[in-house]
Amino acid sequence: MTEPRAPRRDAQANRESILVAARTALAQDPNASVDLIARTAGLSRRALYGHFDDRSALIAELIRIGAQRFNAIAAQSLDDDTRIALAQLASRLWHEAAHIQTVTAIALDDAHVAETGTALGPLRRTVSELVERGRRTGTMRTDVPGDVLARLIEETARAVVRVDLIGPDAAATAVRAVLSIAGLSWREADALLAAHPEIVAAEVDA
Repeated sequence: MTEPRAPRRDAQANRESILVAARTALAQDPNASVDLIARTAGLSRRALYGHFDDRSALIAELIRIGAQRFNAIAAQSLDDDTRIALAQLASRLWHEAAHIQTVTAIALDDAHVAETGTALGPLRRTVSELVERGRRTGTMRTDVPGDVLARLIEETARAVVRVDLIGPDAAATAVRAVLSIAGLSWREADALLAAHPEIVAAEVDA
């Protein structure tokens, strides 16, 4: 059987140009049209459709790429203490979201929640595992079911990103919000971050 040919180099370059143009156009206007994205890429509408069936397919690809980066973060090593591990994960995701703001905004939009949730399967599993271990060791709250707590942590992180926090304490604020939902008091969260300032200072490689 003949092996499928790899995409031509110019076709690959065009596809990458479209994705870059989509991020640029959508950053300026979340409702940017296919025509505008194609013009931004220096290509025709027909050329864009040669790579993506429609605007939804293009956005789905942006979400998929962004999800890969978030899932890669979820695969990184975390502290054995589940409280520190959750803080590390929240901070790393926060910094990554700042790097890919357009994709993050699209992914967090209510219209794309379902497909984003599916794409972020590995990240969701990491959060669920942390919650299960935290509840078992008594470091996370047990007054709500584990699956509900994992979802509340996810929704809190989503809401915090959508608030568009700015300033030097933005990452710390995001981490505190997530730790609070996990069951830590604000004093416990402050003490944890004071003892481990590297958590919010460390950024994920772009």
